[in-house]
Amino acid sequence: MPCWPVARRVTRPDSISGASGEAAHFRALENLYRSAPINRMFQSDLRIPEAGRSVIEFDVDEGQFHAAGAVHGTVYFKMLDDAAFYAANSLVSDRFLLTTAFNLLFTRPIHPGRIRAEGRWISGKRRVYVAEASLIDSEGEEVGRGTGTFMRSQYPLSSLPGYAR
Repeated sequence: MPCWPVARRVTRPDSISGASGEAAHFRALENLYRSAPINRMFQSDLRIPEAGRSVIEFDVDEGQFHAAGAVHGTVYFKMLDDAAFYAANSLVSDRFLLTTAFNLLFTRPIHPGRIRAEGRWISGKRRVYVAEASLIDSEGEEVGRGTGTFMRSQYPLSSLPGYAR
């Protein structure tokens, strides 16, 4: 008897889907991103256009290069992790998520200029969330990709100073 693939329907967690405060939650997460001390080191900005998606626009310059004259891998990781993280946390309105694992693929060197990180929620509804992200350069080429798992923490979002609704 043949085994046919079953189409998987992706649904958003009930905690956010259709909630009246969804847009306020997204703006509060964007404020949280801007308030993080690490983001003083990067000229970047986060936008959450809808539940399960995020976009980070940032500038890369020679100050982020390693000794061989290309962007250091920490920049790839930082932006991919942040984009995937905020895509996942956009679905959780009560707790801050923590990255528990992250795999990344460097597909091309990043040159100075504007880069976009696009995050997308893949799965997870309760405790563990999976999200992916892509880095796109100013010419529209993918320069990196990553997938992470994120878990609810003990920290209520409302307790974090940058999370302002």
